[in-house]
Amino acid sequence: MVALLLAFAVLHSGGAALRVWGEARIGPRAWRLLFAALSIPAAVVVIGFFIAHRYDGLRLWNLQEQPWIVPLVWVGTAISFFFLYPATYNLLEIPALLKPEVRLYASGIIRISRHPQAVGQVLWCATHLLWIGTSFTAWACLGLIAHHLFAVWHGDRRLAARFGDSFEELRSSTSVLPFRAVLDGRQRLVLAEFLRPSQLGIAIAIGALWWSHRWIGVASTAFNRSPLGALLG
Repeated sequence: MVALLLAFAVLHSGGAALRVWGEARIGPRAWRLLFAALSIPAAVVVIGFFIAHRYDGLRLWNLQEQPWIVPLVWVGTAISFFFLYPATYNLLEIPALLKPEVRLYASGIIRISRHPQAVGQVLWCATHLLWIGTSFTAWACLGLIAHHLFAVWHGDRRLAARFGDSFEELRSSTSVLPFRAVLDGRQRLVLAEFLRPSQLGIAIAIGALWWSHRWIGVASTAFNRSPLGALLG
């Protein structure tokens, strides 16, 4: 699991680091398509392996019979997705229907955290580790969190190199830790910035994921029986 996460981190973060170089040679649309063509299948492999082996290793705890665990896990996971897929995410740029661009955002969820995906990933890991409680899941979560902590540093470094003083101004008025900039007065929340159609899309996606969890057992079996599952063990 750790090896797969490391390989994905090198591919994904490495592709982000090479974006300027790649766009200068083949154009932003072609680079985005190449990046997505490599990153998405790699993510599917990592997710499939995790689903198939999530109960491997030692059982560290088992809270699944507790009456409070299901609502806690689902509420926490739902909140994590609003951070993982913020309203500033431009979905049409993934298939390059819109020209991919690097932008600075200072509104919406960025007011809560400058790196909302890292916050969402930590929250997702916390809820799923609490539910599953195995050593395999613990290692997977540690790997995911480590990658996102690296991405915080890496993302700030790339934005600073690209935008210079504009990013330094954004950095000074925001925080990585959620709500820290709001609590110390550097930032304020604007409710209207969160009332966007994209948020409805996220809510629908959360509902779809809730429904699709009934098929996790089928997905796990299918992955284990696939040539890739056999290869990875």
